[in-house]
Formats: sequence, structure tokens, C-alpha cells
Amino acid sequence: MTALLSMQDVRKQFPNGTVALAGVDLDVQPGSVHGLVGANGAGKSTLIKILAGALTPTGGSVAWQGEPVTWRTPADAQTSGVATIYQHIPLAPTLSVLENVFLARRGWRRKPRELEGELAALSARLGYAVDPYALVGDLAIGARQMVAILQALAQQARLVVMDEPTASLSQGERQVVFDAVRRLSADGTAFLYVSHFLDEVLDLTDRVTVLRDGRVVADAPTAEFDEDRLVRAIVGKDLLRATREPSPEPSDGEPPLLEVERLASPGRLNDISFTVRPGEIIGVAGLLGSGRSELLHALFGADPDATGSVRVAGRTVGRSPGSAMDCGMALVPEDRTRQGLFADFEIWRNVTITSLPDLATLRRTVPDRERERDRAREAIAKLGIKAQGPESVVSELSGGNAQKVVFAKWLFSGARVFLLDEPTSGIDVGAKADIVELVQGLAAEGAAVVVADSEFEELLGVASRVLVLRRGRIVAERRAADTSEHELVLLASGRNDKEVNGVRA
Repeated sequence: MTALLSMQDVRKQFPNGTVALAGVDLDVQPGSVHGLVGANGAGKSTLIKILAGALTPTGGSVAWQGEPVTWRTPADAQTSGVATIYQHIPLAPTLSVLENVFLARRGWRRKPRELEGELAALSARLGYAVDPYALVGDLAIGARQMVAILQALAQQARLVVMDEPTASLSQGERQVVFDAVRRLSADGTAFLYVSHFLDEVLDLTDRVTVLRDGRVVADAPTAEFDEDRLVRAIVGKDLLRATREPSPEPSDGEPPLLEVERLASPGRLNDISFTVRPGEIIGVAGLLGSGRSELLHALFGADPDATGSVRVAGRTVGRSPGSAMDCGMALVPEDRTRQGLFADFEIWRNVTITSLPDLATLRRTVPDRERERDRAREAIAKLGIKAQGPESVVSELSGGNAQKVVFAKWLFSGARVFLLDEPTSGIDVGAKADIVELVQGLAAEGAAVVVADSEFEELLGVASRVLVLRRGRIVAERRAADTSEHELVLLASGRNDKEVNGVRA
């Protein structure tokens, strides 16, 4: 059978000398679901951009349906029948769902009512309903991901490239994606499925290709892999698994560092109260729409409608991020590209943005750029950020290294309370272990840490206590040592209401 896509000895070297791909072979068959995995920096993003027409290779060849091709623009790839869904969901936030889904169509003059019908049919195929006239910018990140999938379906692509498609989705929405992929592949649509969720790759794909350092180090039918073999191929050695022991609980006599009392926000949060002591890591478990992100943003002073009180070491946090920072709070947001980074700036500008007065001269008013670069070099070394140096632009970094930059900007800010929203979302197993170690290190140094995560197994591996959030309200609290992922799912989904309403809820 002729491969739908065939890449032979594809290479990519950037002008700065970085070799992203060092001779990659990849064949994708019609109607197959082909997994692509690798650590951050392995070359996955570069390969995807070549397939999408956003980059041209510096060597090798690409064949599409048996014919050699050179895609010089994304429009070339789309016209050929390749749709790419990027991890960071490049939709137009000021346009409606309907306009985004059919954005790639040029010159269409059909009436909105007709397009509504087509969108309804696509939604039925996907198993996900959405308001056609909702502004994409107003949607949660999980809903935006679903709109991007609908957009790809509207292009009637022969090959759909999915870059971490479920990183920000709830378990229920992930299942919708899996079902859609299986249905569409059965009808002849091929998928290149890129994910750091190895269980997804093993369950969903027909074949897996593993990249490491810009080369293919494994390529075989999925049935020949298990999770251990995949991990060994990705990192080049057996990954020493963390003990996954929950963080130790501070002594009862330790006064709270973070105190939250009756925090509420119309339509978002309802009567939230809890405390966190120095050295303690508290988990917030909740499904998509539970209010996880809204809670952390309200704690950080970013919700002007919030009521109640938030105190750090007895000092009241005002209704602004500036006040939160002055009180010693730090926020690592879920959407790091839009909210956590200046993606077009260099690493050094991002790392020092929260501590400019400390690095300035003339009475802390004029930034000293060399001191800023030195600070960035220190952060690169301390966090193991893989980059050419402090002058590297953040948008050129892999997901895990970009996330480390988000952390780095807070490490020198004097923060004592860290609010982390999906801190390991969209990064590979090696970078995930680095982030977990970093979070545990912050607690060991006396910080109070609040981690919101839809991956309950991750919470149980790092937190000493877990708060379960549903519909903007804390419905249960559990010691990590006394609960399980299964119980947290039941509590978060409301399928265990009898227990939720019991003594411990």
C-alpha cells in the first residue's frame, strides 16, 4: 500500500546552528492513527511545522499520496489535505465559533443558517455541542480545543495532525476526542497523534514513532510497545520513577501562610475557605468547568468581582495582581503562552520581568541588562532549561522548557505563595519529573503551594491534602494518603453525592 505521507531523511537546521531534525523517516498509512512521541526538544514541533507548511526542511524529501511535494506555506498543506491542530490552539478570539470553524474557506457566500446546519452535522460527528455564535475568546481552554477539532473536520482533511489534543481536556472530553478519531480513521482519515500521555498513545494508535535528539530511535506497531519501553525510548534510559509519596504535612503548630475565607465570585466561585501552611502543598482537584482556574485567578487578585478575604502572612491581598505580588504571591497559569509568557521576547526579558527593580541602577529605575542576562543564565542552569542561552526567544522553546521559564520568573521575585494551574500540562515525562521536583523543592524551602490539576494521579503524587472543587464550590477535602484517584473522580463528577454530603465533605 502506498503511504499517504512519506518523509525520507528529512533534516532541519536553523540559522543559529541548531539541528532540530537529523534525518527523519516517517510513513503514515491511509486511515491509520500514527503516534509520534518524544521528549521536549526531540524535534516533534519542528516535524509538525514542516508537515503544516510553516517550515521548509533543509534536506530530505516529502511525498504526499506517492508524489513529491514541497509545502512552502500553511495554505499549501491545507490545500493538499493536511489539517494541523496545534497545542496552543491558534484560533481567532474575537470571532465566533461559526466563523472560526469555517475560517479556512475562501470566498464562501453561504448564509449563516446553512453554515449552522453544517456545524451541527460536524458537532454530531464529534459528539460535542457548542454555541455557534459564542466568541472563542470567551470559551474555556478545553472548549477552544474542541472548536479547533471542529475546524479541522470542516477542512475535510485526509491527514489530521494533532499536537497534544487532550492536554487541557477533562476525561469526558478526552473520550469524545478518542471516539471521533476512531470513527474518522475507520472512514479513511489518517491521524498523526502527538501526545505526552503515553497511555493514550498505547490505547489509540496503530503505530508509534519515537524521536530523540532529532532522530527516529524507535518505529513499530503499537502492539510491540508497553509504557516502560516507550519511556526508555523517549529518554534513552530507564526513567527512575519518583516514589510518589505525598508531601509531608507541616506540624499543627505552624501558623498558616495563606488564609482564604469565604472567597466568592458571581457565576464562578461560592464560599471558598481554606488555609495553607509553610511547606505545605495543597491540591485542587476538579473537572473542566469546576472553577479550578477561576479560584487561582481570584486568589491572585485577578477577579475584580470577587468577595471574601485572602491573606498572606496576615496581610490582606487586594483585588489586583500587583497587590498579590506585593504580598508575595506567584501565579503559573494554565495557558502559559497567552498569560504566563512574552513569547516573542528573549528568555532574559521573561525571567527578570518580576524583579526588575532589584536588577536596576540609579535608585532602582534603570534596568541593567547585563545583570538581567546573568540572572537568566542562573535560571537556565538552576532549572535545566534547554536553550542556546539567555538570548533565545521563548517561542522557539519546547513546551517543557517554556514552562520552566514561567517558573523561573517567580523564583527570584521573593514569592512565598505559589499558585500553579496545570503546571505539567502539555510536557513530556522527563520535563514533568523536573517540574514535580521543582514544586517539592519550593515547599521544602518553606513556600505554601496550591496546585490545581485535572490529572488526579499527579495531585496524589505531590500534595499532602486535596480539595475537591465542583461548580465553584469545595465539595470535599481529603488527605492524599487517605484517598485514591477513583474516589477523587467520583467526588469531582458528583457521582458520589451521598459521600460528598457526609461528614467529611
